[in-house]
Amino acid sequence: MSLPEPELGLVICYSYIWRHEAAASREEGVKDRPCVIVTAEKRASNGQTIVTVMPITHQAPDDGAKAVEIPIVTKQRLGLDVARSWVMVNEGNQFVWPGYDLRKIPGRDVYHYGFLPPALLQNVLTKARTWLKRHGLTVTAR
Repeated sequence: MSLPEPELGLVICYSYIWRHEAAASREEGVKDRPCVIVTAEKRASNGQTIVTVMPITHQAPDDGAKAVEIPIVTKQRLGLDVARSWVMVNEGNQFVWPGYDLRKIPGRDVYHYGFLPPALLQNVLTKARTWLKRHGLTVTAR
C-alpha cells in the first residue's frame, strides 16, 4: 500500500494536536481524526514537502467564522460518520510529509478518505484567509 500524494483538499487520517494541547506540551494528539490538507509546498533546497492540515471535528464552533460545515453527502462519500462535522479554519498542524502522525484509517488499509469537493475546499480556504487576516492563525509545527 502506497502513500497518497499530499494534494490540496485531500482528507487524511492524522493524529492532530490542538492548539491547547500544544500549549500543554503534548507531543501526540489525543486521537486520530480526519484533517484536510490546505497547503503542500515542496522545498527546492531538500525536496521535502511541507504540509499544513486543518482538523475536522464534531464539536460545533463557538464562532461560525472559525469553521466550515461539511455537508452530509460529502461525509458519506468520504466514508465518515453521519454526525455534523466542521473543518476548523482557525488553527492547523504543519509537518514534513508524510510525517510520523499520519495514520491508516481504522479498518481500512489506506491513509486518506478522499477529496473535499472543489467548491467546499475553496470555501474552507477563503474562510481560513479571512480568519488569518482578522485574527491570525495558530499553526503547530510537528
